[in-house]
Amino acid sequence: MNIRFPLLIMSLLCLLAAGCSTAQAPPEKSGLSSPAFRITVLYDAFGKSSAMKKDWGYAALIEYQGKRILFDTGNDAGVLEQNAKASGVDLSRLDFVVMSHRHGDHMGGMSYLLRVNPRVMIYAPKEGFGVYGADLPSSFYRKDDSLPREQRYFDGAPPKVMRFGSAWPNARFTLIDHDTEIVSGIHLIALVSDKPGTLELRELSLAIETPAGMVLVVGCAHPGIDRIVAAATRIDTHILLVAGGLHLVVAQDPEIERIVRALHDTYQVGFIAPGHCTGEATFKALLRAFGNRDIYAGLGTRITLGNLPHRSKMRAHLDAADLLSYRKLLREHDEEQQHVAQRN
Repeated sequence: MNIRFPLLIMSLLCLLAAGCSTAQAPPEKSGLSSPAFRITVLYDAFGKSSAMKKDWGYAALIEYQGKRILFDTGNDAGVLEQNAKASGVDLSRLDFVVMSHRHGDHMGGMSYLLRVNPRVMIYAPKEGFGVYGADLPSSFYRKDDSLPREQRYFDGAPPKVMRFGSAWPNARFTLIDHDTEIVSGIHLIALVSDKPGTLELRELSLAIETPAGMVLVVGCAHPGIDRIVAAATRIDTHILLVAGGLHLVVAQDPEIERIVRALHDTYQVGFIAPGHCTGEATFKALLRAFGNRDIYAGLGTRITLGNLPHRSKMRAHLDAADLLSYRKLLREHDEEQQHVAQRN
């Protein structure tokens, strides 16, 4: 292929396997234009960055079409603060937050988030008597009019809707219990786990439509990453990228292979950027299956996609050799941007 073609579409597709410098100036102060799509991993237990603290948990900043979305808050407020500052991410500048589920290693940094951004909108799963708050119609319980008034809930005259408190009473939560398009092209997929150990756990995944296909960001994938991807294909049959925790950290090889085959063969996922609870054995299996379409996504990594081409053009022009060229060329381009940012 003529070398001019990769250079011409260098801005169309950027997939960086290596983590970027975490000492760079914040993007909003660097004078650099924002990428079309970028995921910055702010919290995880593995990574190359020495300026960021590793801890079990997950958080990532997603930037797309001018929107800044925080996905989960990690395990510890102090670690989230350190990692956000080290990576130049200002959590006071967010459009909204998505909390995938109620486990502590995903919501432990909430106090830092609310300290710097107390009025940000937070989307969270709706559960009965859940930690993020809840409400139920008062018809949920059986009533007995024969009881004396003092023995009846609310003296026998309950409110039509009963609202229950959250662990963060001053936060602005919007609770989600079904698939929802929160803004144009940005969806929350709501599923319930049927797995032993997390039975009935509700989890949200973030699904973002792009011209090249769907980008799916998951927290722990407790309901099953195959079920989440299947739900996303109802919005867009082409899944460009899956990033986040796949909850296979204790899975045995047959289950790992089943999931890898589903992602690679059944759903034909374009790229995979596994993190958090995916598991070391699964990291290896995914790399074996996806090859150069497996993107390293450790702590501090920035996964950047440039101005995305339409999928028809991408499928027509991109082959394995092209992808290797783009990765090399665009890694150099990203490093050059880092040097510019540091000088500013």
